[in-house]
Amino acid sequence: MSRIYDALQRADIERQAAQGKDAAENAEPYFVSGSEDLPPIEAGVNLENTVLHSWKPSLVSLPTLGDRGEGIEQFRGLRSQIYQFRDQNPLKTILVSSGMPAEGKTFVAANLAVSLARNRNNTVLLIDADLRRPALHAILGAPSAPGLAEYLAGAAEVSDILQRNENPRVVEAGIMHAIPDLAFIPSGAGGDNSSELVANHRIEELVAALSPHFDWILIDSPPVLAFADAIDLARAADAVLLVARGATTPFDVAQRAQAAFANSRILGFVLNAVKDAPRRTSYYYDYDKQEAGSGSPKRKDKRRQG
Repeated sequence: MSRIYDALQRADIERQAAQGKDAAENAEPYFVSGSEDLPPIEAGVNLENTVLHSWKPSLVSLPTLGDRGEGIEQFRGLRSQIYQFRDQNPLKTILVSSGMPAEGKTFVAANLAVSLARNRNNTVLLIDADLRRPALHAILGAPSAPGLAEYLAGAAEVSDILQRNENPRVVEAGIMHAIPDLAFIPSGAGGDNSSELVANHRIEELVAALSPHFDWILIDSPPVLAFADAIDLARAADAVLLVARGATTPFDVAQRAQAAFANSRILGFVLNAVKDAPRRTSYYYDYDKQEAGSGSPKRKDKRRQG
């Protein structure tokens, strides 16, 4: 995924330079109230009230919107692994994180969400919980607020922050790309108050309320070794999927990231941006089956399935 990821980085920089700072970055952070002061979650979430926006997704950042190519095949392989985990144990809500910044967690979260949504008519919810450095809205070309921060602060309801794309397809270079029916909750204006917002446990109420309406819920979190938010967010998820960058992430950083989620079910590591990866191999660190008597992950090469 190295070429795709590098293109993503360039596209994101160009997009932000062209558009200027996002409104969420300029917004005043919310005063954080105690959980007892927050309003209760609205009863009976009605998805028919979901706000529609005209998204402008970045195709270079979302190779899974294509019909063929190395990128889409890699995410099909990852999707197959996710299905296998669900066959073994109940699995719906997945937190996607990494040890340190710039390892590709947001890229993986966005494309895995699209890949899941395009397969078997799955209903998928993607949540941007990286309140300090949100990026999913830029990839999807969607509004960044109101979002999760406003909900956690008690300033918005579920119906205010949940959005979908009103355009079922996008055309680039004469090629039509179908966009799946994906629901999205942006980060909103979190800023430096994000740790306090996440720690009030309201994210767990949100996921519990929306879970019956979706087949999959993916949460993009901050890097776990940089911010404590990811540990609090993991309480709302069934499992954690970690991302490391090939030839860049030190092995001890991967080990520390695993240890940070010691109280969570870890699916494994996605090894992103592998240079010259074999076309039929998806690189994956599986923590469910470790070497006997060792605390280190065992590397496994798994064949993709379709």
